[in-house]
Amino acid sequence: MTDKTLLGPWIRRFLLEYLKEERNLALNTQRSYRDALALFLAFLAKNVGRAIDRLRVEDVSADHVRLFLKYLEESRNCSIASRNHRLAVIHSMAHFIGMHSPEHIAWCGQIREISFKKCANSIVPYLEKEEMDALLAAPDQRTDQGQRDYSLLLFLYNSGARADEAAHILIRDLYLTPPASVKMLGKGNKIRHCPLWPVTAKVLTAIVAHRNSSEHVFLNRCCRPITRFGIHTMVERYVPKVIEKIPSLATKRVSPHTIRHTTAVHLLRAGVDINTIRAWLGHVSLNTTNIYAEIDLEMKAKALAKCDVGEKMQHGKRWRENHDLMSFLRSL
Repeated sequence: MTDKTLLGPWIRRFLLEYLKEERNLALNTQRSYRDALALFLAFLAKNVGRAIDRLRVEDVSADHVRLFLKYLEESRNCSIASRNHRLAVIHSMAHFIGMHSPEHIAWCGQIREISFKKCANSIVPYLEKEEMDALLAAPDQRTDQGQRDYSLLLFLYNSGARADEAAHILIRDLYLTPPASVKMLGKGNKIRHCPLWPVTAKVLTAIVAHRNSSEHVFLNRCCRPITRFGIHTMVERYVPKVIEKIPSLATKRVSPHTIRHTTAVHLLRAGVDINTIRAWLGHVSLNTTNIYAEIDLEMKAKALAKCDVGEKMQHGKRWRENHDLMSFLRSL
């Protein structure tokens, strides 16, 4: 068996040479590809009855890939979007192998013929102003942890930062003198500067006082940099406390990304230009930001429906007709 028939060396080259050296993809993207392949290889080894380090390229048949996708949806309860993401990783791996090994071109074509599933556009979750205010009021600011949690929630709401972006903010990335701002490294290694509200700058100034500029802004209980998983846990911990006061939150899935969506919707409602929101959130394409404009249009349509505009227009027409008639009679 030659090295070209073994799958392991190809996986290694795909992850380390192609994704990292050639594409220079963001670290989180590299990890998502790695995790998707780790899940697929474990499933494949079990189904073909072969040790994972002895898997061959031909073991990755179209039938096995389809079985894997079915396993994701039925056994792991993955969404169609997650299913399609993992298929995209397998497509990309097959394309890489086919590009560097002509004898595998036919195999590559079979794998890449497996189609993506269509899925309905999901409703973007966001919080209303009173719901967000209640979440911000949940931490007990009399304690150190409460102050940290409040400052983190406020920062997420102010900046619309992703959980991973907030976790990696360093003290030297903060500019807390007016006009305050923060420098963030987002997807695709894209750097953006986001303005900070005076109240956010004041809160952050208090938690970073007398600390080294090379330290992370947000720390956990062990005084180590908080992770994105820690931020998720922190947000989810306060939701049950808020539900008691705001029952509407019981119907919503609240996460750091929900707060990101909330920032965008509230900025749009405040009249901020859609291009400014795109730069604020760090979207590469304006198409991504336009989903919030669609939400705003839906809200306006519902408001118009409640006003019964058609009836008011008819009333206005009758008033004008009567007014014109009275004017005519006076002129006689």
